[in-house]
Amino acid sequence: MNNILEIAGLRKKFYQLEAVAGVDFEVREGEILGLIGPNGSGKTTLFDCITGIQRPTAGEVRFMGKRITRMKPHCIYQLGIGRTFQLVQLFPGMTVLDNMIMAIQESEGTVLSRLFQMDESKDEKKAIELLEFLNIIHLKDQIAKNISYGQQKLLDMGMVLMSKPKLIMLDEPMAGVNATLGKEIAERLIELNRRGCSFLIIEHNMRVIMNLCHRIVVLDYGKKIAEGSPEEIQNNKQVLAAYFGG
Repeated sequence: MNNILEIAGLRKKFYQLEAVAGVDFEVREGEILGLIGPNGSGKTTLFDCITGIQRPTAGEVRFMGKRITRMKPHCIYQLGIGRTFQLVQLFPGMTVLDNMIMAIQESEGTVLSRLFQMDESKDEKKAIELLEFLNIIHLKDQIAKNISYGQQKLLDMGMVLMSKPKLIMLDEPMAGVNATLGKEIAERLIELNRRGCSFLIIEHNMRVIMNLCHRIVVLDYGKKIAEGSPEEIQNNKQVLAAYFGG
C-alpha cells in the first residue's frame, strides 16, 4: 500500500514552546488514520503545519510524493487535501445548497473569475448528489445557521467533499454532536473510505476512534509516543499513562 502523506521530523516552535517535536508518521492510501492525544498535545498544530496554515520550524511534509512543506494553504488545497476545523467553517447567512456551491470556488478558480461563469448547473448537481449522500438533502434551502450543530458538521464535511480531495483531514468531527448524528457521520466516513477516500482524523471520542480507524498515532507534549492498531493502542502502557497519569 502506497503512502499518500508522509511526515518526517516535523517540528513547530512558538518561542520556547515546541508544540510539535520531531513527529514522523505516514497516512497510507485508502486508510483511516486516527490522531489522538491529551489536550495540548499538538494535534491541531500538526494539522496546521500539514495544510500550510502554520510554517513548520523544521521537518518535511510530502503529499503523493510531492514536497508540500511551507506551501501556501490554497496551493495545498488545490493539490487534493481537504480539511475541516474544530469549529465549523460555514457561510451562516446562506442556504445549505449555496454553501456547497461556494465551497467549490477555491478549487476551480477565484471568486472573481467565477463571477463570469453564468452556468453553475454542474456545481449544483454535484452539491445535490453530496447532500443526498450525507442525508441532509431535505435541508438544502435552509439557512445554514438555523440547522442543528450536527447537521452543520455534515454540511462542513460536504463542503470539503465538493473539491473531491484525495486526503480528507477532519478535526474533531464528532465534537458537540449527539449520538444519532455521530453515528450518521461515522457511517458516511466508512462509506467514503470504501469508495477510496483516505482520512486523517483527530477525535477525542475513543469509542469512535477505536471502531473507525485502521491505525492510530498518539501524541503527548508534541511527541509521538505510540503508533499501531486500535488493539495495540488500547493496551499501550505509555498511552494509558498519558491519558490517566501514572
